[in-house]
Amino acid sequence: MTGQPVGGGAVKAFPVARSEARLLVPALVFIALVVAAVASLGTPLITSVATSFHVSLGSAQWTLTVALLSGAVATPVLGRLGAGRHRRATILATLAVVVAGSALTVLPLPFAWLLAGRAAQGVGLGLTALMMGVARDHLPEERSAAVIALISVVSIIGAGVGYPLAALLAELGGVRAAYGLGLVVTAAALLTAWRSMPEAPEGRSAHVDVAGAVVLAAALLLVLFLAGERNLWSRHLAVAAGLAVVAVVLLCVWAVIELRSTTPLVDVRAVRHPAVAGANLAMFVGGIGMYLLLTLITRYAQTPHGAGYGFGLTTFVAGLVLIPFSVLGFVAGKLTSRVRTRIAGPLLLAGSAVVVGGGFALFAAARSDLAELFAAMGVLGFGVGGFSAAMPGVILAVTPRSETSSAMSFNYVVRSVGYSLGSAIGGLILAAGTGPGRLFPDDSAYTTAALVGIGAMAITTLTSLALARRRSSETNPYVRCTRPHTGGSMPKGYWVSVYRTISDPEKLAAYNKLAAPAVKAAGGRTFARGGRVVAHDAGTAERTVLVEFDSFEQAVAAHESAAYQEALVALSDGVERDFRIVEGID
Repeated sequence: MTGQPVGGGAVKAFPVARSEARLLVPALVFIALVVAAVASLGTPLITSVATSFHVSLGSAQWTLTVALLSGAVATPVLGRLGAGRHRRATILATLAVVVAGSALTVLPLPFAWLLAGRAAQGVGLGLTALMMGVARDHLPEERSAAVIALISVVSIIGAGVGYPLAALLAELGGVRAAYGLGLVVTAAALLTAWRSMPEAPEGRSAHVDVAGAVVLAAALLLVLFLAGERNLWSRHLAVAAGLAVVAVVLLCVWAVIELRSTTPLVDVRAVRHPAVAGANLAMFVGGIGMYLLLTLITRYAQTPHGAGYGFGLTTFVAGLVLIPFSVLGFVAGKLTSRVRTRIAGPLLLAGSAVVVGGGFALFAAARSDLAELFAAMGVLGFGVGGFSAAMPGVILAVTPRSETSSAMSFNYVVRSVGYSLGSAIGGLILAAGTGPGRLFPDDSAYTTAALVGIGAMAITTLTSLALARRRSSETNPYVRCTRPHTGGSMPKGYWVSVYRTISDPEKLAAYNKLAAPAVKAAGGRTFARGGRVVAHDAGTAERTVLVEFDSFEQAVAAHESAAYQEALVALSDGVERDFRIVEGID
């Protein structure tokens, strides 16, 4: 998420033909759905794995945890690779790894090989952000926004699709048959990607910060380990607290590495932008709440009647409870895409968080009937679908087109950590509500967990409303004009273009004709255009253009606007120039 345009006009979108777009969109959605569904296969199969491989439930739980971990680590790395010219190769190579991992889960090998296979399958979670990058680069602006929202939604509801199918196959043919489903669909995804994925636009470059990736991996390993090992907190609190401190230190070290790196894995400075930081905070806290409710409902449904509550559902039937989650999540995603032009993204996030909070309230107040659980799951799905569809628009509004994959990959890391913590918090609350000598928690423990979830969604709602208020003040012309220019004002942004060679004056003239109104419409003010230049040191006395914007973010957005991208298409290879977007001083 570096936000650095490369080589002037070389970085631009290359829309595919209409017929190719019709094939590209279902391919992007299918791949995102497959990797999400396959990564979630571990959830309904934990008990079956423990029985089949003669391991403890804690060990079997790692078939899910290791997939989440590898996905969290791979996501920012793939996001950075996907920002470069080798995006197609990155997608194909990653899917090949996922297919190989799927084969390991099916072959009659020891438990360690199953874990290795699940880790390889989890790597595929990093492809979701890359699918968004492809959509933004190769589809028209309005179409790409809708497709990116849909990709975000299916990456969530994929769990609801995979859960009941895997559970049914496990009951009919055992755990290997269930994992066989993953092998079939991932092979189909690889073939689909090979047939449909276009090359990335020219002029892109990407370098992976290896040191940053290693430190981030270590930090995430500790975070997810602490989230998954609930017994560690109850039996060895000092050890758990010490590991938590180490994780925080590692994250701080990682941030320092990224700030000092010329090719950071994630541009921490860009992450500090209020819109991006606020969206990631909302995703983190909201993710905790969303996964907490998902965990509570599925666990409550499977609790046997002997506990005094619950419905004693089998794994497969409990998986059917997720159908309302998936269906209404998809519906909410489609509705959100249609209203996003009339309602600001942060307001959509706030509204969706309120809906999820309503799901918690419904579960807390009424869960004595199975229909009530279906209703709560449907409300959760509707809220999660709307939240997931609105999130990309909030982040990408201030993100350069070339950095789509990297920006969204960081958001997905935040989401993964939030989900893991949500599952852990739910487990800790229910464990605290389990009396001595009892196998199941008291019914009141579920109410306590629901109240905690309502609190999490309240924080998410307030964060989203703060984002909406800030966005309103920045886009309101009266507020912008009357803002006092004090030392705390927003730094301006500048375009600096130095034309080294002009090989086709006609293309430059066509570019100037389109670029001038595009820059003016985006709020740019041209201070210099081809005037006299005195060069010193290593400088060259070539044509120089200087444009000022009210903020760095506005300068970046102007470069990514549809009107200016059209001007870049006209410019093509007519010039060689050094083009930079620079942030001014407060």
